Amino acid sequence: MRTVEVSRFVAAPSPVVERVLTPATVVESEGSFTVREVRETADATLVTVGGRGLTFTLRFEARDDGLHYAQAGEAGPFDAMTTDLRVAAEDEGSRVTARSAVSLGLPLPTVTDRVAAWKRRGELTRLLDALAETAV
Repeated sequence: MRTVEVSRFVAAPSPVVERVLTPATVVESEGSFTVREVRETADATLVTVGGRGLTFTLRFEARDDGLHYAQAGEAGPFDAMTTDLRVAAEDEGSRVTARSAVSLGLPLPTVTDRVAAWKRRGELTRLLDALAETAV
């Protein structure tokens, strides 16, 4: 399993950033999949996503300082994937940090998980770039 972390200053206060940071906007902003369905449960938001002939579910949980989400079940591109999005007040805005751990569960994990982490870093960077534009 590989872990990647991306951080960015957003010129908006934490409450504004947290309102914009919804499960659907996270998926759309990452840019790899589209939202097919959003279902609320008692303890999580389940987002069915799809793209390139693949459909799977992400499970989002609200946290005091942001969101936690993971691939739910065995369907999906990863053997395992979890991400934490943290929002903290900083200067006149917020610091948003995205930390994700990924594994493809394929042979040669030193190579395949490195590629998955590289792709995941790109998705997280796109997410934070979009957040910085929409949260101001």
